[in-house]
Amino acid sequence: MALDPAIEVIDKRFYRYVIHNAHVDHLWTGARWTEGPVFVPAGRYLVFSDIPNDRTMRYDERTGTVAVFEQPAFNQNGHCLDLEGRIVSCEHRGRAVSRIGHDGRREVLADSFDGKRLNSPNDAVVHSDGAVWFTDPTYGIDSDYEGDAAESEIGASNVYRIDPDGSISAVVTDMVRPNGLAFSPDESLLYVADTGISHVGSACPPDIRVYPVAPDGGSCSGPSTTFATCTDGVFDGFRVDVSGNLWTSAGDGVHCYDPDGTLIGKLRIPEVVANVEFGGVKRNRLYICGTTGLYAMYLNTRGCTPLDRSGASRAVEGDDEPATLSAADR
Repeated sequence: MALDPAIEVIDKRFYRYVIHNAHVDHLWTGARWTEGPVFVPAGRYLVFSDIPNDRTMRYDERTGTVAVFEQPAFNQNGHCLDLEGRIVSCEHRGRAVSRIGHDGRREVLADSFDGKRLNSPNDAVVHSDGAVWFTDPTYGIDSDYEGDAAESEIGASNVYRIDPDGSISAVVTDMVRPNGLAFSPDESLLYVADTGISHVGSACPPDIRVYPVAPDGGSCSGPSTTFATCTDGVFDGFRVDVSGNLWTSAGDGVHCYDPDGTLIGKLRIPEVVANVEFGGVKRNRLYICGTTGLYAMYLNTRGCTPLDRSGASRAVEGDDEPATLSAADR
C-alpha cells in the first residue's frame, strides 16, 4: 500500500514511524496564525492559539468541533501542561507566563526578571521536577500585530526557568531569538530553536541548538552545539517522541530528525507550520498548526511527557524498573 503523498521518506528509518493507511487530516481553518498547541488528556481536547486574533481555540477530539476557548487571551502563544494537568500559557500581550487553575482562575507565574519586564514569552516546557522552562524573544512587542509594541526592558532574549518555589533564573543567554524548546527523553539535553534570522539575517542561521542539562535539572551545564539547520524557512515549535526523534515545524510542513541529527522524513503540509503537539488517548496523533488551520496525522510513535521523561531519567540513573505508564497517564 502506498504512503500518503504528504509523507516524504528521506531515510529508511522514517518508515517505522509512519502508518501506511494513515493520512493527513485537515481539521479546521479560519485563523490568522495558529500556534502553541497543547493536548489536555482529561478532556480529550486540544487548545491552540490564534495569536493576531487574540484568542485561543479548542478542538474537541470526540466531536471534531472547534470553538473559541478564550477571548481576549493576552495574545497567548505557546502552552504546555504542568504536572497537575493545568494549562501553562505564554502571553505576548501580558508579557508573562501564566497558569489556568482547575478552578479557571489565571495565575501569573512570571512577568519579570531582575526587576525588568519580560519581553513576550513564546513557548514553554515542563521538566519532570515541576519547573517551567520558557523562551522570551521579542515577537510580541515588535509590533501591535501579536501583542503591544514596546521596547525590550531586558535588552536580550533568553531562556528562563521557573523553579517550583517561584524563583526565576536565566538558563540560556547566548541566543538571538530563542523560540521552541523541548527536552530529550532522559532530560539530559535541552533543544532550543533560534529564529533570530528574522532580526539579524544570515548572521543567525535557522538552527536548533542542543544544550546539556545539569544532573540536578536546574540549569544548562555546558555550551551548545548545532543539532540541525532548517532547509525550508525556520524551525519554530517542536516536540520529542519517546524514541528521541524530534518533530519540528518548518516552512514546508513537519520535519522529523533522528536523535543523531539526521533529517529522516517530512510530513508535507500546504501551509507554513508553526508548531506541533502529540495528542489522542495514546499520544500517537500529531496535531499540526499551519498558518490558518489545524491538521493532524496518526503516527507509529507517541509523544514524550514529563512522566515518560521521569521514567527515562530513573532508568539512566540505574533503577531496576523504569516507570510504566497506563494509557490514561500518557
